[in-house]
Amino acid sequence: MNATGTWVLADVSVGEFLARRHADVGRLMDGVRKACGFDDAAMRMADEVGWFRDYRVEAAHLLLWSAGVTGVPDPIERLDEPLAVRRMCRMAADLQLTKFLHAVITTAVAARTEPRRGAAAIVVVLTTACDLADATGGVVPAQVYRTWRVAHLPGVLHPQSDAPEYGRAGFRAYDEELEGLLLGG
Repeated sequence: MNATGTWVLADVSVGEFLARRHADVGRLMDGVRKACGFDDAAMRMADEVGWFRDYRVEAAHLLLWSAGVTGVPDPIERLDEPLAVRRMCRMAADLQLTKFLHAVITTAVAARTEPRRGAAAIVVVLTTACDLADATGGVVPAQVYRTWRVAHLPGVLHPQSDAPEYGRAGFRAYDEELEGLLLGG
């Protein structure tokens, strides 16, 4: 939706977006492979689940991707209105990019990817993902990183967390590397 400049669901095509941004999606997936240590079989799963195929964008999908933060209007048909669609898209971008960053860092830590190398790959991946989500620059990697740091990192490092010590150390190392790369350290 952000890439089209419209908030009318009937005016968007995931297939057209993916065709235009094919190289960017490829760069994103290559970065994920690098940071997470995925093999060919793991990377094929992204194709198998259908995320990179054309499908009709529905307001209900946006409501789920935005975690319902905007609420469900009464009557429900108002969910398709441009204002509601815009709010859901923006919330979904913020939420999903933060979850995406957490998933990539978690996988990189579990794969024991060296933090300096992994963080550099993650910055490329996150920059690409932010551009795919909003090419106008409304969503930037440093903002997503800062949100991740307050939304996810404390749960991992909390004394009652079940994260193993190597995991805690890995998350701290990634946090430090990403802070230097994204915020200037």
